Amino acid sequence: MELKLLSLLISFCCLGTLAAPQCATSVFDPILPGNATVLYAIPNGSNSTFGSQHDIAYPTNATNLPAFCAVLVNVTSSPSSSFTFALWLPQNWNDRFLAVGNGGFAGGVNYLDMGAGLQYGFAVISTDTGHNSTSADGTWALNSPERVTDWGYRAMHGSIVLAKQMITTYYSSAIKFSYYSGCSTGGRQGLKEIQLDPSSFDGVLAGAPAWWTSHLQTWTVKLGTYNLPANSSTHIPPSLFPAISAEVFRQCDPIDGLTDGIISTPASCAFNYDALLCTPSSNTSACLTSPQLSTLYHIYNNYIDTNQTFVFPHLELGSEAQWPVLLGSPSPNPLGTQYVQDFLLNDPTWPWQSFDYSIVQLADQLDPGNATADDFDLAPFSARGGKLLHYHGLSDGLIATGSSPYFYSHVLRTLVPRGLDLPSWYRLFLVPGMQHCANSVNDAPWYFAGANQAGVLGSGVHSVPGFSDARHDALLALMAWVEEGEAPEEIVATKFANDRVAGGVVRQRPLCPYPGRAVFVNGSVDEAGSFVCG
Repeated sequence: MELKLLSLLISFCCLGTLAAPQCATSVFDPILPGNATVLYAIPNGSNSTFGSQHDIAYPTNATNLPAFCAVLVNVTSSPSSSFTFALWLPQNWNDRFLAVGNGGFAGGVNYLDMGAGLQYGFAVISTDTGHNSTSADGTWALNSPERVTDWGYRAMHGSIVLAKQMITTYYSSAIKFSYYSGCSTGGRQGLKEIQLDPSSFDGVLAGAPAWWTSHLQTWTVKLGTYNLPANSSTHIPPSLFPAISAEVFRQCDPIDGLTDGIISTPASCAFNYDALLCTPSSNTSACLTSPQLSTLYHIYNNYIDTNQTFVFPHLELGSEAQWPVLLGSPSPNPLGTQYVQDFLLNDPTWPWQSFDYSIVQLADQLDPGNATADDFDLAPFSARGGKLLHYHGLSDGLIATGSSPYFYSHVLRTLVPRGLDLPSWYRLFLVPGMQHCANSVNDAPWYFAGANQAGVLGSGVHSVPGFSDARHDALLALMAWVEEGEAPEEIVATKFANDRVAGGVVRQRPLCPYPGRAVFVNGSVDEAGSFVCG
C-alpha cells in the first residue's frame, strides 16, 4: 500500500528537490502508537505542487507551496475502520499548528486548505475522516457505525493528537499556538473538538457550522418535501427561483438604507408574498400560483413540528440563488435522505415520502457518530484562554443561517447567567450576501480568508492578496486575538472581480460582531470606510 500511494502522489510534488534528510518515515515511526503507520514522508522544494487524483472530494492540487515535508499517516481506529491524515511541515515554520476541516459527508484530505495554511507558515493537517467520498455521498456509512464515528469526531481528534506529537518531534520544539479553520462540516468539526477537548486549540475559525447534525440533515429532507412531488400544484420549478429572488431584492434590499444588491437585515423585511401572485395579465414565467405561494411560505419559515416543537430555522430572504441544491431536484438532497437511510436507519430502501417527526426524534436519540456539536457549555474552552471566531453567510442556501445565531444564543444562555462574558472570547459575524462558505450574490463582499475560500480564488492563493492583515484576514484576526489580545471589532470582506485576484477589488465592506451590522455613513458604497458597525 505504501508503494502504491507513493507512486500516486510523487507525481504531484517536487518541482524542486529539498535536501531534508529529516523528512523520512524513520523520524516518526518510533513515536507513533502501534495502530498508526506512516505511509510516506516526501520532501518538497519551494514552488511545489501537491495533491492526489484519487482524492475525489478534493481533487484540485495545491500550488505555489513553500518548501515542506509532506507526511501521510494511517490510523486503525477499530477492527472495522481506519482513517488517514496528511501533515505538512514547512521548512520555515511559524511555531504554530493549524488543522483544517472537511465538508458534508466528504472523505478526503483537503489539500487546498492545507496549501493555504502552509503558506502562512503553519504545520497543517487534514484528515480524510475515515473514507473516500464526495461531500453529498453518504452511502459509505451503511451498516458502518465505526466509520460514522470516525466521521463524527474520532478521525479529527485522533489526527490532532498524533500530529502534535509528530510536529514537536520533527522540529524538536514545542508548538506555541494551535488553531483550527473549517466551514460547514468543517465548522462542526471545530466546535465538536473544543467541546470534547478544550485544550486542542487556542483559536477556532468556524464557518457556517453544520453543528446540529440530527436536525440539519433531517430538515434537509423536510425542506425538500415542501417542493415535491414535481408534478404537484404546489411545486415551484427552479425556473421561477430567479423571479422570486428579484421580488425579494425589490422589497428587502432598501430596508437597510441602501439599494445596492445586498440584503443586510433579512429579518427586518416584512416580505409580501402576494406580490408574486399570478393574475390574468401576469407573465407566468415571473409569478406564482396560490398553491406555490404556500410552498414559498414554508421555505421562508422555521420548521416547527409536533407540539409546536422548533426543529430548525428557515432559509433567509436572499438565499434563492442556491436553492437548486436543496429544492431543485425530483427528490430531497442526499445530504438529507442518505443521512436517514445510511447513517440512521441502515435501510437504503427507506422512501423519503414517509418522512415524519419520528425520524427527527430517532436522530436525536441515536445521533450517529456522536456528530452533533450541541454542548453549549464552552466555559472550559474560554477558561484556558480559547477564542472562537464564528461566521455565516446571510445568503446561505445549504445550511440555514439562523442556526448560527441559535447556537450563539444558547451558548449565551448557558454562560452569561454564570457571569461569563461572551464578546471577550466568542464573536459571531454574519456576512450579508455570502452563500455557503464562499461566493456571493450581486457582488457582495465575501472573501476574508475563511475556510474553503482561498481555493475559490486560485489553487495557490492564501490570506487576502493585497490586504494580508488582521483587519481583512479572519485567520490573522483570530491570531491577533489569541496572541495579542486584540479582539476583532470588524473584519473587512473583499469582492474581487470575477473572483480572481487579477481582476482587482470591486467592493469592500466591514463585517460586524453579532448582533451589530455595517451602517452606511457617507461616501462610496464600494469602500469599507463608508460604513461603521452599529
